[in-house]
This record gives sequence, C-alpha cells and structure tokens, in this order.
Amino acid sequence: MSSHRARFFKNEDFEFSTEILLGSAAYGGSEVGDVLATVAAVKDGDFESWCEAWTATAERVEGEAAAAAAAGNRETAFARYLRASSYWFAAGFYVLGTKEGGEEDLRRLWRRHRDCFESAAEHAVPAWERVRIPFEGTELEGWLFRARPSGEPAPLLILNNGSDGTVTDMWLQGGAAGVARGYDCLTFDGPGQGQALYEQGLHFRADWEKVVTPVVDWALARDEFDPGRIALLGVSQGGYWVPRALAFENRIAAGVADPGVVDVSGSMTAHLSKGMRKQLAEGEKDKFDSQIHLAEHFSKSLRFTIKFRTFPYGTDSAYEMFKAAAAMRLDEETVGQIGCPVLIADPEHEQFWPGQSAELAAMLGDRATLLPFTAAEGADGHCEPKAPTLRAERIFDWLDRQLG
Repeated sequence: MSSHRARFFKNEDFEFSTEILLGSAAYGGSEVGDVLATVAAVKDGDFESWCEAWTATAERVEGEAAAAAAAGNRETAFARYLRASSYWFAAGFYVLGTKEGGEEDLRRLWRRHRDCFESAAEHAVPAWERVRIPFEGTELEGWLFRARPSGEPAPLLILNNGSDGTVTDMWLQGGAAGVARGYDCLTFDGPGQGQALYEQGLHFRADWEKVVTPVVDWALARDEFDPGRIALLGVSQGGYWVPRALAFENRIAAGVADPGVVDVSGSMTAHLSKGMRKQLAEGEKDKFDSQIHLAEHFSKSLRFTIKFRTFPYGTDSAYEMFKAAAAMRLDEETVGQIGCPVLIADPEHEQFWPGQSAELAAMLGDRATLLPFTAAEGADGHCEPKAPTLRAERIFDWLDRQLG
C-alpha cells in the first residue's frame, strides 16, 4: 500500500484551501459534493480557474438559497446561504493573483460573501444578532450566536479571527460547537479583518488588548452573560492576539490559542535569504523592496502573496509589512502577566508557525495546557482543517472544565 496520501493539488495553497472547505462541511459551511465538483474544474496553481470555478458554484448555491427563502423553506435557505457565503469567500481569496484582479474585485467578492452570511443570519433559528461595538470613535461589527433565550445568564465565548478568515469561519470554527454546548458565542471584525478592513479601512495592530477590551466592555454592559465565565478563543494569527490580550485584560477566565504564536513574522522571515534578513534588521527599505519586486517577476505565487498579505497592514511595501509583523511578538514579560489558564493547540505539521505552540506553552509554564493533534488521527495541519469536530470536542471539553 502506498504511503503517499491522495492530494487534490500540487500547489500547497490550493491544497490547504480545499482541506478547509472540505472540513467546513462538518458545521454546514460546505457540501462535500460541491467542493469535489468545483475543485475538479480548477487547474492546479491557476488563480483564474480557481476564481472562476468557485464563482460559478457560489452563484448557483446563492440562487438556490434565494429560491428556498422565497418558498418559505427557512432551514434550507439558512443552510444554502451559509454554504454560499463560504463559496464566495473562496472565489475571492485568490483574486489578487489573477491578471486583472485588484482590490476592488477583492472587496466586491468579499461583499458577496458577507451578503450571503447576513441572509443566513436572518434565517438562523434563533436569528443571529448583529451587534455594534464602540471602538476608538467608530464601531466594530460583531455577531452574537445565542445558545439559549436571553435573560438566563450564560457563559460567553469570544471568537477572535485570524489574519484572513471570516465571520463565517468563526461560526464553523467555534460558534456552532459552542452553541451546541450551551455557550453564547460572540465574534467581531477587528482592525485588518472583514468589514473593519474592507469597508472601514482599519488595519492590523500589535496592541490587540485595545481591541479585545472594548469587546469585553460591550459584553459586560449587557446582563445576559455571566461575568465570571468569559473565555477567548483565537485561531491562526489569533494565536498571537489572544495571549497578547490576556496579558492586559484580566476579566477573561480562560483562553485558547490555535495554534500558539509567539512571533507573527516568523512565518515570513523563514523564507528570506540571510541578506534580506540583514536588510530588514538594518532598515534598508528600498533595497529590501527592490529585491522583493525583482523576485515577483519570476513567481506568480509570490506576487499574489505580497499583494494579499500587505493589504491588511495598509501598505504596498513588503518591508513595511515585515516590520509591522515583527512588532507582533510576545516576550517573557508580557506572557508573565497572563493570569488565566490557556489551552494551546499544537497540530503536527503546523506549516506557518512550527514549534511556536510549544514555545508559548514553555513561557506560560503551569498556566498552559498543550493540546496535540496528529496526522494519525487526520487532525494535523494549521488549525486542524480536516478534523473540526475532533478539534471542537477537545477544546470545549477543556473549556467546560475551566468554566464549570
């Protein structure tokens, strides 16, 4: 028997995106048949064919959702709008890599995704509540998924997204499982994420406690949440933002980082030459950006990556992006201020921040629980995309113990 597992694509990004979409079926974010049929139409590594194939699927499923809504089939409409939301985001994910795609195309496709999510929210039972969280002279949009009728105090799980996820992902990566366990779940678009990025022009920041604290303030201003049972779960780059926030926000009873991230820039600088790392360290912006631009001429994938990754930092300079990411780093002093227990997911074959979950756990000492996920159980890889129910079972079993 061959030891090589079946793959859909040689392109690592396409393969990972497909794993995420397949795993999303566990909580209604996709239909396996939709995913298999769509990726069969995608040319390996070709951004145009990816966007075209997923646009066609998204349009079809959104049309089916609208027909179900018109017929009064609420549950069907909800399910189809939720899937369409995932598919529209998949359609837009690589649009900056296409020959004609620009930021306006990215915003347009993101809006199609969000429109479908909002339609799903209206058809959910109970309906998902859109909330507005006061934040530095403006508001952050959030969504509240309720486990029980308002009025009965409930534990609250705040879901903190990563660098490029969606509120749909937060339903799939914690909201659905949390509601089933009796948690009210709150997610939000922080600076550099979702609506805050695409429609408000807010960008990533390292001092994430200044984002989370207003979210906690908003929650505690309402009387339906138990103030002693608030937890914070971060996925992907949220694995940095959550421990950073926990160091300064002591009203949170437990935290989850999936995975643990000590140095956000580590996932980027690992691919740089020694010379380019020296240019970063010595502040040689023009030389650094010139070398990136030269390399982009020979790599379509690199051109996409730089355009996509600089966007939420509010710059088109790779140098400025790297320097901003380098500011997102946890040190012993900051981690030492964390007072609550922290669960840290540690998936085998973590492709973006390998080894950093264990590093964060070591910094936390007995405040940390390191939770392994392995390839043998099909749960390896960044954020365990192929095993979402196993991931949820382990995380919520731990949260149940912490919050009583």
